[in-house]
Amino acid sequence: MEFILFDLEATCWPEGTPGVVQEIIEIGAYRMNPSRRVTDSFHRMIRPVLHPHLSPYCRQLTGIEPHEIRNAALFPKVLEAWTEWLASSGEEYVLVSWGKEDEQFFRSDCRLHRQDTSWLDGCYYDLKALYRQQFRLTKSLGLQAALRREGIEFEGTAHRAVPDARHLAMLFARHIDVWPIP
Repeated sequence: MEFILFDLEATCWPEGTPGVVQEIIEIGAYRMNPSRRVTDSFHRMIRPVLHPHLSPYCRQLTGIEPHEIRNAALFPKVLEAWTEWLASSGEEYVLVSWGKEDEQFFRSDCRLHRQDTSWLDGCYYDLKALYRQQFRLTKSLGLQAALRREGIEFEGTAHRAVPDARHLAMLFARHIDVWPIP
């Protein structure tokens, strides 16, 4: 069994902006074996179709610049590369992200682009919820707050898929034996 620790970034606007649909613009992931060893990584940018221009808010939050998505592949092509990468080791895997939003983004973009979602079925875990439950916290923490609680210093740019996935992998590895994941 392998663990796919991943993060997504999506188009975004200030809270309360009406009539906008978010689309995935970046995927970052690390493949980890049960021995806590990262064995591979994945990173792709995605060109959004509904709102092809990033809002100033999104650019400021993520640091993603328009040129990074302008020539990126569309979601169906990136999804094909993603699912091929997931299957590339030949091992069974579980998907792990911080929060349930990433699974929802994948499902939403798959609907938008008429893509299959069976690769998501039954193999997704929300580490944010598991962390709260495991440590009996009264409220959920953001990833950076959980890292601070664990004494892990965040390095890199927050709200970028690769650094967020890397730190998620560090947090996951620290408690790999306690997560109720097969």
